[in-house]
Amino acid sequence: MLRGATVSTLSYFKWALIITVLGLAASAAYGYFAFGPEAALAFLFITAVLAVLEISLSFDNAVVNANKLKQMSHAWQRRFLTWGILIAVFGMRLLFPLVIVALAAHLGPLDAIHLAFAEPRAYAAIMHEAHMPIAAFGGTFLLMVGLTYFFDHEKDVHWVSSLERPMCRLASIKGIEIGIALLLILVFSGLVAEERKTDFLYPAIYGLVTFLAVEVLSGLLDASQAKTAKMAAQGGFGAFIYLEVLDASFSFDGVVGAFALTKNLLVIAIGLGIGAMYVRSLTIMLVDRKTLSQFRFLEHGAFYAILVLAVIMFTQTLMHIPEAITGLVGAGLIGLSIWSSVRWKRAMQQA
Repeated sequence: MLRGATVSTLSYFKWALIITVLGLAASAAYGYFAFGPEAALAFLFITAVLAVLEISLSFDNAVVNANKLKQMSHAWQRRFLTWGILIAVFGMRLLFPLVIVALAAHLGPLDAIHLAFAEPRAYAAIMHEAHMPIAAFGGTFLLMVGLTYFFDHEKDVHWVSSLERPMCRLASIKGIEIGIALLLILVFSGLVAEERKTDFLYPAIYGLVTFLAVEVLSGLLDASQAKTAKMAAQGGFGAFIYLEVLDASFSFDGVVGAFALTKNLLVIAIGLGIGAMYVRSLTIMLVDRKTLSQFRFLEHGAFYAILVLAVIMFTQTLMHIPEAITGLVGAGLIGLSIWSSVRWKRAMQQA
């Protein structure tokens, strides 16, 4: 466990609450001194909305993180919850958009930073233009995460039995998840505009290759755990990389969607960073309290939400889907899985 079982719920979110206060204050101060009193209130509101957006989009991420984190050593758990949050907040929410713009517009790092703050509308336009390859990459990675969970011949707990039992039986067919992913990639690449097919197809393939590479790396490192204590300490590195890429895939949609609320990169980074802190805090609580074992179908709800998010990201290459819908669908599936878990537990107690 990461902490004692007697820790109160509020204690898990102590740092998230501290970062919330500091982040909101920083956003308001930035707006006040850079643009005036009206901007201070506007930035304060937008930052709060972005934080809620990030939490709603990433709740299923916390469940999946907890599922992987419980298998890691205590040392790698701490590294994920310290180094991981720095990578999540500064890497994905601040540096990643800058890298995307720099590559898309063929700019240097300093020019991308200048564009972000001097010409935020042009910066946002480049980010939206890059949405298709981002969605294709992230959608494919998440699709593989979801399919791998359900196509598992060792999986013996089923929520929607009529779907999951056949998937377990078909799991004996090698590479069936890859085949399904490639089929969906081909279908959607045939639907996008002719001039943008390569913008979808290549990133989608890269997403598939990235998932397979992370799986291979994780397998190699995990296999070495039994050899020496030193190698055992390295065994969590594959899982760490897996979780960081997973977090990145979840973040793509939120980062791009945030530009619909504001074009200011700093406000986006603060708002999404606050949300990321709550996701990390929720992950710790889920692991500490063994919530996944208490709610039998919670993992199922999270992975169904991942599959839906993957399809939504693919669909977003064809049409706009509001982030609110994405968040509500994910939250709805997880809520339904919790409700089903409670009903199942009551039925078992009465039996």
